[in-house]
Amino acid sequence: MRRAEIIVKGKVQSVGYRDIVLDIARDTNITGYVENLKPHNVRIVCEGEENDLERFISLININKYAIHVKDMEVTFLEPMGKYEYFEIRRGEWKEEVGERMDEAVKYLFTNIELSERSVQLGEQSVEIGNQMLGKQDQMLGKQDQMIDKQGQMLGKQDQMLDKQDQMLGKQDQMLGKQDQMLDKQDQMIDKQDQMLGKQEKTIGSIENLRGDVGQRFDVLDVKYGVINNNIQKAIERIDHQIEEGSKDRKLFKTTMEGLLKELIDARKSGTN
Repeated sequence: MRRAEIIVKGKVQSVGYRDIVLDIARDTNITGYVENLKPHNVRIVCEGEENDLERFISLININKYAIHVKDMEVTFLEPMGKYEYFEIRRGEWKEEVGERMDEAVKYLFTNIELSERSVQLGEQSVEIGNQMLGKQDQMLGKQDQMIDKQGQMLGKQDQMLDKQDQMLGKQDQMLGKQDQMLDKQDQMIDKQDQMLGKQEKTIGSIENLRGDVGQRFDVLDVKYGVINNNIQKAIERIDHQIEEGSKDRKLFKTTMEGLLKELIDARKSGTN
């Protein structure tokens, strides 16, 4: 328990200050009294627990509305414990009327405070409303931009679908051409097979021809070898007749006729 005597200086009389001090004392469990101190100050004698007393002293330092506390002189004393409650000590009847006026002033300023708060809240609400409207305008603008972009995207999607259709058409054409190429390849393979068959037949015919030609050349080699020998013998005979010079023309003619006959016989035998 502690006791304090407080002299409050400033604009604290006839402005409802004592009534506010009374309310604060009741809220903080403080006992004692408050009174006007001529000419302009207010004296407060109070008792209570240390924490409650410190809170009370802090809360009565008021500077709002018409109240303006410039200074507080606080003197701590030994507690007496003789106060049962906190009260306002009034003076003469004039002071009583003044007290009622103080009460009226207190409520007036309370109303003024509420009005100012209402105005502030209204201004804040208007500002918030304006901000919200601005944000809504921004959101609407962004929505318009998004709608425009969506329209552009849809247009591009349509273009892409058209191109895909064109590509599918070209793919169909390519597949048709590939089918034609495969058909032609099949035809070419069939022709190649036919040509290979013909080549095999040709090769067989050539091989048969080669055998026949070989046989014929073998026969010719034999026959023409005889002719060659006969011619060589005739030439030797002619050379011999010329060298001797003793033979007459008849003998030469006979010799040539025999030679020609041998040649003709040799040719006939070769053709057979």
